[in-house]
Amino acid sequence: MPTAAPERPAELPGERPGTARPGRSFALPRGLGRTAARIGALTVCQGALMVGLGLLITGPARGAWPITVEDDVNEGFERARTGTLTRLSYLGSEAGDTLTVITVTVLVCAGLILIPRLPMWRQASFLAVAVSLQSLVFLVITESVDRHRPEVHRLDPSPPTSSYTSGHTGAATALYGGLAVLALSRLRGPWRRVVGGLLLLVPVVVAVARLYRGMHHPTDVMGGLANGSLSLLIVGRALFTDTTVTAPVEASPAPSAVTAETAAGGTPDRGRTAVIFNPTVTGEADREALREVLERHGHHAPEFIETTAQDPGTGQTAAAIRDGARLVVVCGGDGTLRASADALAGSDVPLALVPCGTGNLLARNLGLPLSPTAALDAALRGTPHRIDLGRIEGDDLAATHFAAMSGAGLDAAIMEQTDDRAKSVLGWPAYVLAGVGALRTPRMRLTVRLDGAPELHRTARMVLIGNVGTVQGGTTLLPAARPDDGRLDLLILDPRGVGGWLRALATLLRGGRKPPRPSAVDTVTARGEGDDRAVPVEFFTFRRAELAFGSPQSRELDGDPVTPGRLLTAEVRPGALTVLLPTGGA
Repeated sequence: MPTAAPERPAELPGERPGTARPGRSFALPRGLGRTAARIGALTVCQGALMVGLGLLITGPARGAWPITVEDDVNEGFERARTGTLTRLSYLGSEAGDTLTVITVTVLVCAGLILIPRLPMWRQASFLAVAVSLQSLVFLVITESVDRHRPEVHRLDPSPPTSSYTSGHTGAATALYGGLAVLALSRLRGPWRRVVGGLLLLVPVVVAVARLYRGMHHPTDVMGGLANGSLSLLIVGRALFTDTTVTAPVEASPAPSAVTAETAAGGTPDRGRTAVIFNPTVTGEADREALREVLERHGHHAPEFIETTAQDPGTGQTAAAIRDGARLVVVCGGDGTLRASADALAGSDVPLALVPCGTGNLLARNLGLPLSPTAALDAALRGTPHRIDLGRIEGDDLAATHFAAMSGAGLDAAIMEQTDDRAKSVLGWPAYVLAGVGALRTPRMRLTVRLDGAPELHRTARMVLIGNVGTVQGGTTLLPAARPDDGRLDLLILDPRGVGGWLRALATLLRGGRKPPRPSAVDTVTARGEGDDRAVPVEFFTFRRAELAFGSPQSRELDGDPVTPGRLLTAEVRPGALTVLLPTGGA
């Protein structure tokens, strides 16, 4: 006698039939104690540093410049007072008031936990802990450093705390600086940078208001800015870039889109349009929006195929091609694109790129919108273009392809120290936080052979091989690189000392001028063999390059760390990838 099927829980509004909902786990993340201990130790160092600076200002340095001119600055603000400026300064000062900071922090943290579909505990913890630690360090400083307030008329009652540091400024830096980090990482669209910039401006406004109202010396507000910034850096690095804290295992993870459709009895149109997506950066709502765009362009019943940690896209793309896919849509970051491009290399199947990751370097250089739906719509309205790929291999590195950039040394070390969770939470600023520790990467010795020419012997902090030249923020690292010119470009970065870093930075900032492409021979002879210190940045162009390092180096392919090694061989594959691009793209 057949048994009755178990009753299935009622579905939530808008949920696909047959879609399992993941269970909520209330287990504490693993590694929390170690991370808390690290934050605590660094906070002690922060407090010691800030107290030491305060004792220096009030002690041995009180007769030195610029401490000696601080009274003139405060008196200048006093003379500049007007009724309107006084009212505005009150508003600015109140933005850093204790009650304001506590209220905004509590409301934002409650919203981060209660409002989103998936509670953002890590972001809420980042903001709450940074604000709290700043306040704790401030109390230690005021108990350790006794500094009188400026000898001018003060517009606010004088609290019983020391003038050093400015508590209003420090609290505002931790709060609004933290909100800026969250805004830059979570918001999308053209207003993201505007909102982030306005939030970063608030602590500066608070600092100026406190000076105007006669409550602090200039070094007091500078100390507040430093105190709040250090708290953000310590907590952000611990929660977003270190890999110590890991989330508890989900009780029942959601199935992939293909599995869900099959379970529901659907019959997707296999072999027509395959959508390869990275589930960590492409949620259900994103997939539904992309499905609508595909349907609108006549790509009916697209097959959504999920990547995995074991196979980030190569196997899925190869299977889709074997099954007769006429279009492959790749939704993810540079790593997902690289894996799919490796399978598509040399085929005539076009790729539509949907940037959903952190760097999205190829999408930026091809002129695609960074909004996923806008990028897909623009690609489907465009035409096929052939672009180059780089083929790369080395010791313990099987031959594969890259689409944007690969390298060794400093940039690879940054990629190694940037956690995937940090990239999903913060976006590209996660690389900046990881770069603080990666700056300790030692200089390496290497031998370079380009297109069979004589070997070059160099030292470097970083080598970068590029099919494209521009990274986040519009910074051009390889000014002559183009994705369709049948060549690859090489950057060797070897600054020495502060002057060398400044010269390197100036050279890279000038890169946006796009100088004429040098030949490999011209570039090689740009400096003498014995003049290693003269040129902090070198550019080369080539079809095949062989790099040998003096010791094993960190290596990366399109932002993904790979096994360290001592060899890299890269060569261009002209026109190996067909990409759908808007008119005028590439």
